[in-house]
Amino acid sequence: MRMARIGITGPIGCGKSTVAGMLAEHGAVVINADRLVREVYEDAAVRQAVVDRFGPDVRTSDGSIDRRALAGIVFDDPAALRDLEAIVHPAVRPRILAGIEAADASRAPAVVVEAIKLVESGLAGLCDEVWLITCDPPIQRGRLRDRGLGPDDAERRIASQRHLRDRVEPVATRRIDTSGSLADTRAQVVAAWHDINR
Repeated sequence: MRMARIGITGPIGCGKSTVAGMLAEHGAVVINADRLVREVYEDAAVRQAVVDRFGPDVRTSDGSIDRRALAGIVFDDPAALRDLEAIVHPAVRPRILAGIEAADASRAPAVVVEAIKLVESGLAGLCDEVWLITCDPPIQRGRLRDRGLGPDDAERRIASQRHLRDRVEPVATRRIDTSGSLADTRAQVVAAWHDINR
């Protein structure tokens, strides 16, 4: 039997990585798209393409990409975000597909693709299930504050994803609400895991 493919997405600060980590405890292989983006930025051709498009201010003194500076540009400019995605996504997708193939070869019980752009990138179509991770707005803002984001920066990031739920809702097969305790979130994940593997 082919392993289950679970796509995880949801707004920033809602607990995608927490849920993915809980699935990993059950033996699932987790592919984190954001982590792969960081790896892709280490590719010289990708770095140069980003600098060519966004200017030298997005490069640090050691030549790496300053993701915070880049975020400050694209969060306020949808066209700039599309340009960035056009550079990065083609380099990330093969890595995700390779990760799925490797997980399958290892006979893992499931593979998890954690990606903010799961639907827009077409990755949702590769998944058996799409989990939408949500939480109440005050909880979300508190978590972003705990990450060191100031109120204005947090609001900009939240606003940049304001239509994410609308795009995911039609394809979501499960919803995990992380507004409660960690134990409550874990109970939802365990119940979903048992449902998938029954």
